[in-house]
Amino acid sequence: MNVALIGGGIGGLVAALYLHREGIACRIYEAAREFKPLGVGINLLPHAMRRLSELGVEPGIRRRGVEPKEFVWFNQHGQRIFEEPCGRNAGYTWPHFSIHRADLHQALLEVVHERLGRDAVELGRKCVRVDQDEGGVTVRFEDGPAARAEVAIACDGFHSAVRKQFYPDEGRAAFGGINMWRGVTVNKPILSGASIVRAGPLRSGKFMCYVIRNLAGGMQLINFATEVRRESWTENDWNKPGRLEDFIHYHEDWHFDWLDVPELIRRAEFILEYPMVDRDPIERWSFGRVTLLGDAAHPMYPRGGNGGAQAIMDAVAFARHLKNGGDVLKVYEEERVPLANKVVLQSRNAPPDVIIDEVERRTGGKKFKNIDDVMSKEEMLKVLEKYKQVSGSDLDSVGRAA
Repeated sequence: MNVALIGGGIGGLVAALYLHREGIACRIYEAAREFKPLGVGINLLPHAMRRLSELGVEPGIRRRGVEPKEFVWFNQHGQRIFEEPCGRNAGYTWPHFSIHRADLHQALLEVVHERLGRDAVELGRKCVRVDQDEGGVTVRFEDGPAARAEVAIACDGFHSAVRKQFYPDEGRAAFGGINMWRGVTVNKPILSGASIVRAGPLRSGKFMCYVIRNLAGGMQLINFATEVRRESWTENDWNKPGRLEDFIHYHEDWHFDWLDVPELIRRAEFILEYPMVDRDPIERWSFGRVTLLGDAAHPMYPRGGNGGAQAIMDAVAFARHLKNGGDVLKVYEEERVPLANKVVLQSRNAPPDVIIDEVERRTGGKKFKNIDDVMSKEEMLKVLEKYKQVSGSDLDSVGRAA
């Protein structure tokens, strides 16, 4: 058995490592001509780290990333709404890491090169279509010769050429009326120095920040994001430069005793802009000897670290079913489609930061005297636990520390 992995992002690299672990030959075909340090931060919650630890990738992640201690929610006045421990501090067996996407990719790529060889990843191989016959799959590229395999997995991301081949009339992505700006800033530690901060409702501009690298001299690299309501959007990739003047006014007076938000944003090394988009869930990923994985299968809002995490879960399931034999693509699809689609909808409709919007609704956007009089901890925990259960990141599903 040999497998063609179309795409060398997080999903493709993890799939390659799991297939190799099961003794299944594979090769990765990546569209980019070189891997560049693109993007910003990503959170790897314990359900993702459990799988990456199985693969032996945790040491590389630990060297590059930061292990956060807690999630903290604030309103737009800088008042603390709720705090919850995360990772091992919350009783999980496995840690939680925040890391730059480029650092995560490099950690994965190093292990792929070490175990599969440097020639296992072919760059400059942009897939344009796949053809099938009784003997296998032919992957055709924009440049260079076609590749042949018994099975092909499309890990080619949000704008998947393979998905478009099977769903030619799908049309544009689904825009949820939210635009996002992201960036990174070198800063002194915020709060505990290992806090994941969410602040403010969408109405006034939602702000999030967390550390993704520890630097010399006690400084840190802080990843931040702002989300605001927008009526219209234009299609773009994830690395379109953004403009400070388009969103800084939402946070102009956010001078809190724990963080000066506009000052942090103004010192950003760069700013990226893109619309909050996903695609409506589809019920079929597999077509003959070809199936979808990651964003090609279930593009979702970048919330709760689940874009990457669900791609990792796909890879785990596919490799397991391929090892067990039988109607592999069918059982892979039966397992993963309903689970991933639930996460797509939950991320769209009720992400973890929905508690901020609920507090804003109940207070009319004004300061509160006592948060317990506005929303009980039990109510907040119920909202958070539902998201964890849907995404498979709750304690019972992932595993409690002994």
